[in-house]
Parts: sequence; structure tokens; C-alpha cells
Amino acid sequence: MMEEQVILVDHQDNELGQMGKLEVHEKGLLHRAFSIFIFNETGQLLIHQRAAGKYHCPGRWTNTCCSHPRPGEEIQDAAARRLVEEMGFSAEIQPLFSFVYHADVGGGLVEHELDHVFIGRYEGVVAPDPSEVSDFKYVDMDDLIQDVKQGPDRYTPWFRVCLPQVTELLARWAA
Repeated sequence: MMEEQVILVDHQDNELGQMGKLEVHEKGLLHRAFSIFIFNETGQLLIHQRAAGKYHCPGRWTNTCCSHPRPGEEIQDAAARRLVEEMGFSAEIQPLFSFVYHADVGGGLVEHELDHVFIGRYEGVVAPDPSEVSDFKYVDMDDLIQDVKQGPDRYTPWFRVCLPQVTELLARWAA
């Protein structure tokens, strides 16, 4: 089976080529990614704990779903596809913002992503793929923000970076 390819980009999200996912993370090259934040009716965020077999950040908590689009795949289509594959449900999602981050994730691997953030709502059954997700839960945003501050190493680097931005945008919408 051929290694999954990711899309290399510049800081303006212009495509520069593609490369195997592991090599990109070994070299710390900027590539396209997405993160999905799904909320329930009461405003709780669905987070998940990465499976123990993940090649980086195993066992850490993160946003509802995160991954990379395939070459030739539109970012929103990729996000919708991975939400079903990873978490076992589909939901209408909307783009929220994008950001670039660079983080050492251990084991000689570096995440350097232009991450497109999507938001949505869902009420229903969550049936995650156990090779991707070891646990999941809905959490109150205030409790989550406090827990991230108290134990940042329990959470993925990209989640720690984009959570404050998501929180700020939600607060502006609620005002």
C-alpha cells in the first residue's frame, strides 16, 4: 500500500507539490491540513483522544476531527469525508478561519501546517474508528479552556493554538 500523500503549500496556501505524510513530518515542511470543531445544542465541544497507535501525539486529546486533504481533493470535501471516516457521522460544516503553526510533536517529527478550521453542530450517535480514536466526549468550553491551561501536554499542539481563536470567534457571534 502506497503511503498517504499530503499537499505541500506556501503561506498563502498555494500548492507546491506533494510528498509522503511521514517524510513531510520528518522534514517539518509546510502542508495543508484541516481541523473540525463540532458542537452540540448546548454549546459543548466534541473532543477525542487520539488512539495509542497514532504515529504522533498518541493518547492526546484534540478537536473533533483533524487530517489532511488528498491531492486533488477540495479542503471542505476532505473534511466532510474524514469526519465520517474518523468519527462515524456526517454533519454540515462551515469554514471558520485558517492559521499556520509549527510544533515539535516528538519522535523526530514536526507538524508545520496551514490548518483550515471548520465548525458545525451535531446531535446524534458518535461511532469513531478505534484505530483513530480511543475515547471521545462533549465538554463545556469554560471547563476545557481551564483544563488546557492546567495540563497543556494532555492536548495536541494544533488544538492548543486554535482553541483560543475558536473561542474568541464564538464569543463575538454570541454577543
